[in-house]
Amino acid sequence: MSEHRIEHDSMGELEVPAAALYGAQTQRAVNNFPVSGQRLPTAFIQAVARIKLAAARVNAQLGLLDGDRAAAIAAAAESVIAGHHDDQFPVDVFQTGSGTSSNMNVNEVIARLASRDDLPVGPNDHVNMGQSSNDVIPTAIHLSAALAVQSRLRPALVHLRQTIDARAVELDGVVKTGRTHLMDAMPLRMSQELGGWSSQVGQAIERFDSVMVRLCRLAQGGTAVGTGINAPVEFAARMARDLGEQTGLVLVPNDSFFASLGSQDAAVELSGQLKGMACVIMKIANDLRWMNSGPLAGLGEIELEALQPGSSIMPGKVNPVIPESAAQAAAQVIGLDAAVTVAGQSGNFQLNVMLPLIASNLLTAIGLMTTTAWLLADRAIATFKVREEQLSVPLARNPILVTALNSVIGYDRAAAIAKQAYEAGRPIIEVAEEETGMAREELERLLDPAALTRGGIPG
Repeated sequence: MSEHRIEHDSMGELEVPAAALYGAQTQRAVNNFPVSGQRLPTAFIQAVARIKLAAARVNAQLGLLDGDRAAAIAAAAESVIAGHHDDQFPVDVFQTGSGTSSNMNVNEVIARLASRDDLPVGPNDHVNMGQSSNDVIPTAIHLSAALAVQSRLRPALVHLRQTIDARAVELDGVVKTGRTHLMDAMPLRMSQELGGWSSQVGQAIERFDSVMVRLCRLAQGGTAVGTGINAPVEFAARMARDLGEQTGLVLVPNDSFFASLGSQDAAVELSGQLKGMACVIMKIANDLRWMNSGPLAGLGEIELEALQPGSSIMPGKVNPVIPESAAQAAAQVIGLDAAVTVAGQSGNFQLNVMLPLIASNLLTAIGLMTTTAWLLADRAIATFKVREEQLSVPLARNPILVTALNSVIGYDRAAAIAKQAYEAGRPIIEVAEEETGMAREELERLLDPAALTRGGIPG
């Protein structure tokens, strides 16, 4: 048997691998764009297939597509959604900026799966009925991103926050030296430090919840330039309703299809929120690395779970591998956002022409933040041990505790006492007792580190 078959499209004949479910337009894209070897994410292809499923049902409801063809297209689309044909979508991310090649890739695969001898199904006339690549691809970007945020990223962030909160409750009685500029500062409870992380994650969740409103506004129904040519008047609303029933999302047509096709503002907004989340992850990861540093010549405040040998030459060395992985993932997300920002500016008149890049980068960033949140929660935050002896000794010797005496002896006198304690390497309470003549009992009360974590004016 031949390894190839001949397919036809509007430009003529083309050889296609004999076993391929796709046709000539997909093969032309494969030939034209041997750029990166990077395919569009499966979640994006599945979103396009969901659009084809919804369109088949809506076109049948409107009497535009016969029931047999609609049922065959729906069954084929469901097969793609289920992941049965993932190897049939070979088009490179760096293709035509509208994503037409990927839209036609899905159309051709579904048409071939749906066709039989007595029921030919066309990729353009039937699978793509009432649609254009120019509204399908923007809709698929919103749909796939919204699904990924709702079903994957948000649960991961909730889990991360719950894990942080659980450790904060457990460690509420642990008092440590605070640090600003990486230098000794006033004390705080470890629960307060972790509470800062928790609030950062919680506010990130709020920001993702906010952008979901705009992600759930769809381009579908705008067709080629936003006018809705070749789509029935009811098509957009019915498509949004069907896609909502498929996914559980509250979806509506956008109030301007011209905005949906010509811009990618919601995608840029989501990318920005992902960058913000990356900054949260970087903060937590770096705090963990510093707290774990040493353990003998660093801070050594905590001991992260030992997960693997840390050196090919130094026996016994163990490194903070999960925070390091998290920091790299965060850096990548920040870079992906830069590309999405450039792509978001690439709306020329009635169409943005960097849609595949936006789709790929958004879903990649969501995936990185999702898995990183789980890993940080389960393999770093949930399992680290506190080395309380490394906290208590520096805390007792911390001259910055003298800040609590400002309202009693004044800033300048307190500064002189701190300087003397630093130079002599003595506990602040001893120097303060000598220099102020205050009773030891009163100084112990004023300089109690645990009491100082409650804020207010000591006294």
